[in-house]
Amino acid sequence: MTRTRAGAPWRSVGNSAIVQVVVTGLSGLLGMVTARLIIEQFGVAQYAQYGLLASLPSLIPFADLGMAAVVVNVLASSDRASTDPTVRRTLTSAFRVLVCSGLVIVAVGVLLGVLDLWPTVLGPGLLDDGALTATVCVAILGLALPCGVGARILVGLGRNPLQTALTGLTAPMVLGGVLVVLALGNGSGSLLAVAAYAAAAVVAVTLLITASRLIRPQVGAALRDVPRLRAVPGVRVFDVAWPMLVQMISLPIAMQTGRILLSHQGTAVDLARYNLASQLFGVVLAAVSTAGLALWPHFARARSQSIKASPFRASLVFTSAGIVLALLLAVLLPLLVPLVTDGEFGLGLPLVAAFVVFTVVQAAKYPVGMYMTDAAGLRAQVLPIVLMVPLNLGLAWWSIPYLGAAGPVWATAVSVLLCQVIPNALWVRRRLRAGEGRGK
Repeated sequence: MTRTRAGAPWRSVGNSAIVQVVVTGLSGLLGMVTARLIIEQFGVAQYAQYGLLASLPSLIPFADLGMAAVVVNVLASSDRASTDPTVRRTLTSAFRVLVCSGLVIVAVGVLLGVLDLWPTVLGPGLLDDGALTATVCVAILGLALPCGVGARILVGLGRNPLQTALTGLTAPMVLGGVLVVLALGNGSGSLLAVAAYAAAAVVAVTLLITASRLIRPQVGAALRDVPRLRAVPGVRVFDVAWPMLVQMISLPIAMQTGRILLSHQGTAVDLARYNLASQLFGVVLAAVSTAGLALWPHFARARSQSIKASPFRASLVFTSAGIVLALLLAVLLPLLVPLVTDGEFGLGLPLVAAFVVFTVVQAAKYPVGMYMTDAAGLRAQVLPIVLMVPLNLGLAWWSIPYLGAAGPVWATAVSVLLCQVIPNALWVRRRLRAGEGRGK
């Protein structure tokens, strides 16, 4: 089993970024084809609903209840992941938590459908036949949730490029699903979002199977241990999971509610513009995110070996790369947008500028955030992130009437800078000066 050495993270970061750029570039092209098909065949309003429903997972990433941090940290810290009993018991605990969480998500989705509350939750951007679609999408999401452990195992093992490459299967599968919907003659387009969720579920299963082979027989043994509550007790996970969970609840509310706010405050065109800009800049943001994620096991292993590792050099590199990539994409937008929208709408300078700034801020945040993935670092992030929620929602709600689709993006960029980049950098600086090599 190949693993990334703790003292040489840049190879993994570089490989992750390259693979992600290739994957997201291809995915972006396929995504533009998908968007063009939806707009041409079903209209702007259906495309707006598609983006609205497709964003639901980003609103509830807290569904894993912080298990991602637990799994990545234990895999990254273990020198014998295939035989380590702590790894097996940790995976068992994670699967137990995720099965329960997934079933709760399914129940909530069905309840919202039965009570006809989806239009209230998602706003006017949801079309007349969208409630049933939303219920089906959330059911698929909940049932596939335990399979998400596979991606975290690969990250913990330092196999982030492999995880990224397999995740890249999602876009062609979504396009295939849209073509199937067209072939079935689903004139309303109500099944479009279901295709996206089904594709994500298949990819999650693929990731879990791949990860299980790398640490055989740990995953299979952990799954068999899930119902054996008394015979196989779990391990302590919530010292890391609870601060991660608070973040995963707060961050989506603060950063991923733009579509819902626009659905309530803006127009269908505003929502469509936001969807398209998010999709296009998502190529760069995904590359930054994936490269940053590759630093997580590096810092986790450094802590386990009492090695002092600063994230600030990486932060400068990430910020510079974010600036270059975001500006390059902005230059290409006048050529790309008409190809996707067929002249139905444009993005506008305020929206493009907002996404450029947001991309740079996110790039600066990632290395420092990956350093702060032990219990102490995660706890330190809780209060600033909780404060970010009212700040971002207030700024977004106030700015939408003036800036339209750009309002939520500017609000998020400002909030991330004030509540994550600055306080996180100050905390890491104090910790490094104190000479602390491991979390407490």
